[in-house]
Amino acid sequence: MIELIIPAIISCILAFFVVYFTTPSLIKILVKKNYTVKDMNKQENVMVARPGGISIILGIVVSEIVLYGFFQLNEILAIIITTTAAFAIGYVDDRKVMGGWFKPLTLAIAALPIIFLGAYSSDLAFPLFGDVQIPLLYLGLIIFMIPITGNTINSIDVLNGVATGFMVIASFTLSICLFILQNYEIAIVSLPLGFVSLAFYKYHKIPSKIFPGDSGALTFGAMYGAIAIIGGVEIIAAIALLPAVINSFLFLSSVKRVVEHRQIKNPTMLTSDFKLKTTDEKTAPITLVRLILAGGPLTEKQVGFAIFKLAIFSGILAIITAFMMGVSL
Repeated sequence: MIELIIPAIISCILAFFVVYFTTPSLIKILVKKNYTVKDMNKQENVMVARPGGISIILGIVVSEIVLYGFFQLNEILAIIITTTAAFAIGYVDDRKVMGGWFKPLTLAIAALPIIFLGAYSSDLAFPLFGDVQIPLLYLGLIIFMIPITGNTINSIDVLNGVATGFMVIASFTLSICLFILQNYEIAIVSLPLGFVSLAFYKYHKIPSKIFPGDSGALTFGAMYGAIAIIGGVEIIAAIALLPAVINSFLFLSSVKRVVEHRQIKNPTMLTSDFKLKTTDEKTAPITLVRLILAGGPLTEKQVGFAIFKLAIFSGILAIITAFMMGVSL
């Protein structure tokens, strides 16, 4: 067990502190270069640095390379390559707003290293019922899953701290589930995602000093999806991600097309006392935030905490599911 504990500790420390110490310098550089965007949920003209994906991918790559030095697993290489590709896709979109289909199509390509490196099992695990073998269909699932998880996290990145706080909860939940299922090596490989998210949350929480941007959100989502595939916990991962999945479903069902989220009307607006409320625009999309605000105006922090509560609830359901799958094994 000691051969697993040492790499876990080293990689987690690196993941956290690389992001913790590089993000302040990144903020200064972005502000100096005028790479800032307006915080749309603030009454005053607040400009925030973006994108923060650079420090996020740095923390992930450094920690995963260290883990590869210990384990030499193709699965780690697949995570590094797929996640780095997702970062690059997001960075392109941060610099220039691309069409609605750009991210889903390119993220599907980013999923290919998982297939080429054989870093997956074609068995889909269900609680109580066990594994179902779907070798050909599973290849399609891999190609679809990375765009889904990437864009799902990206779509919930709408308020200060929400995307990173949500990822802290979801990623640590996924790691706990992998430990429950005794998939120890992949559980350790998954831990840096949680610690990177936790470190970045310090700068992304209200009031945000930096936004992750598409490069950060897609990096989070792609790594989460890659871990789910490689660890064989796709169902568990979907349950832990449920609030964000519901948000994406509501968004897509209301706009009825694949569209870049920055090109649509904001579903919320500010009241005179700086609270968020649902917009009067009929063409604005339905989102999870809009449903939370249906009961009346709330502060940005209150809405964020409501989403975190939903994430914790989904995380508990995912852990229960992992125990059920452990029993079936």
